[in-house]
Amino acid sequence: MNNKQNSDQNAKSCPTFKTKIGGQALIEGIMMKGVSKTAMAVRMPDGSLDVETWENKAPKWYNKTPFVRGIFNFISSMKEGMQCMTKSAEKSTLHDEKEELTKFEKWLTEKLGENGTKIIMDIAVFLGFALAILLFFFLPTIIVSGIQLLIHTDFNFRPLVETIIKIGIFIIYIALMSRLDDIHRTFQYHGAEHKTITCYENRLELTVDNIKKQIRFHPRCGTSFIFIIFIVSIIFYSLLPFGKDFFIALGLPSLLADLAWIVVRLLFLPVIVGISYELIRLAGRYDNIFTKIISAPGLWMQRLTTKEPDASQIEAAIAAITPVLPKEGEDDTW
Repeated sequence: MNNKQNSDQNAKSCPTFKTKIGGQALIEGIMMKGVSKTAMAVRMPDGSLDVETWENKAPKWYNKTPFVRGIFNFISSMKEGMQCMTKSAEKSTLHDEKEELTKFEKWLTEKLGENGTKIIMDIAVFLGFALAILLFFFLPTIIVSGIQLLIHTDFNFRPLVETIIKIGIFIIYIALMSRLDDIHRTFQYHGAEHKTITCYENRLELTVDNIKKQIRFHPRCGTSFIFIIFIVSIIFYSLLPFGKDFFIALGLPSLLADLAWIVVRLLFLPVIVGISYELIRLAGRYDNIFTKIISAPGLWMQRLTTKEPDASQIEAAIAAITPVLPKEGEDDTW
C-alpha cells in the first residue's frame, strides 16, 4: 500500500481519543504545548536537535469562562508563538557562522546589540498585524464599495461578499508564500506537527514510520480557526442592525462610512474570536455532522498550509512532543 493510500485510509478513521496537546511549526523546528509543560525542538546548523522545555503558567480566571477565554487565549498563543519563533530563528542560525556580515547586519549589531533580533521581531509583528488589517479589513471594503459604484447598486449581503473576497485574498497569499523555500519547509514542519499529534491520538508508538502513515490534516488547527472566524463573521455581521448604509443614512460620505464600518468590525472582532474559539474546541473534541461541516473548509485549506514532512522533521516533532506527554495521573484528554 503506498503513502497516498495509507493517508486516505487514516483520513477515514477516527482517532482513539482527542488530546489537548497542540503545537506550532517554527523556523527549522516545532513547539508542542501539553497540559503542564511546553517544549520546542529546533534543528541546529550541525544537524543536532536542541530541545527546550518549560512549565506552563497556572490557568487564569478566564480559562473556564466560555466566549471570554477565546480572545485572551488567542493573544496569549500569539505572544508565545512569536517568542518561540524568535528563539528558533536564533538557534537555527540561518546564516553560516563563517559568512561575513553585510553592512546592514553590522549596523544592526553595533546599534542594537543583543536586543537587535527582538526589536526586529517586534517590528515584524507590528507590520504583520498592520498588513492583516489592510488586507482583510480595508481592501475588501474598498473593493466592494468600488464594485457598487461601478454597477450603481447596493449588495444586500455585503458581509458575505466581503468575506468571499477575504477568503480569496487569504488563499492567494498562502499559495504565493508556500512557493518560498523557507516557508515551504515551515509548512513541512506544520505537517509533522499534525501527523505526530494524530499518531499519539491513535495510541500508536511515536516512531518515524508510524507518524509518516498519518494524515497531515487536523481539525484543531490555526488554519481551521481562521476559516471558522470567516464563517462566524458572515453570520455575525449579517445580523447586526447596522452597516455601511446606516452610517450613510447618518449623513457620512461614502469614504467615511467605509471607515466607520471597518472600525465597527474591529471593535466586534474579540466577540467573533470568542465564538470561533468555542467552535474550534468543539471541532477538536467531537466527531459529528456539525463539527465535520465547520471543519471542512479549514481541513481543505491545510492542503496549502501543511506539506509532507521528511524523517528529520518528524524527529523534531517527536522530540518536541515527548516532554509534554501527560505524567502519571495527569489527564490530557477533552
